[in-house]
Amino acid sequence: MDNPTGASQSSQTGKTGEAAALMDQVYRHQRHFYDLTRKYYLLGRDRLIDRLDPPAGGSVLELGCGTGRNLIAAARRHPEAQFFGLDISAEMLETARANIARAGLSSRIRLACADATDFDAEALFGRATFDRVFFSYALSMIPPWQAALTAGLKALSPGGTLSLVDFGQQDKLPRWFKALLFAWLAKFHVSPRADTAEVVNNLAASHGATAATGTLYRGYSVWAEIRKD
Repeated sequence: MDNPTGASQSSQTGKTGEAAALMDQVYRHQRHFYDLTRKYYLLGRDRLIDRLDPPAGGSVLELGCGTGRNLIAAARRHPEAQFFGLDISAEMLETARANIARAGLSSRIRLACADATDFDAEALFGRATFDRVFFSYALSMIPPWQAALTAGLKALSPGGTLSLVDFGQQDKLPRWFKALLFAWLAKFHVSPRADTAEVVNNLAASHGATAATGTLYRGYSVWAEIRKD
């Protein structure tokens, strides 16, 4: 007799493996100079980090942590919290671990290789929930990005906040700029989400949470926060 559940799990495992392979391929070489270039156009990241404001002794999880740049900045900005990060790319995590060790923060930042859309935080980090969860320019790189948002909210402790920043729709910028930017981003499998605010508001409402959304830099970036009551 067929096992539908087993087939579904196998399919999910296969998709995760394909996604991991793609990200490793894309960033195998880029990871070495990723932070030098991205600092000029991943706008709003430091604003997100400043607004995290975790409680003393609190916990912060980044989904899609890449090279560890944000975790390092957040750990320095909020020295009384513990930080955790996961990424599907083993290549990126190799760079992240080296960067974190170089920054002297290995005791405060833990990393794991996992899919942001389907992960077991308890198995990975020994804790099921976190006071803060955030995505920084990661959702535009995750095809099932709504599943990642749902997984992030699931990992959020009561009273906690889920935050995100990503590419917006360039609403108040020239059309030629948007066309060039989106064409360039597509080369790296990045797809800005036009319905980010709508999805965030609907997700918050369905979980009895509250949400706030907005844009930055004339629509260049979109931000959102969900607070779990």
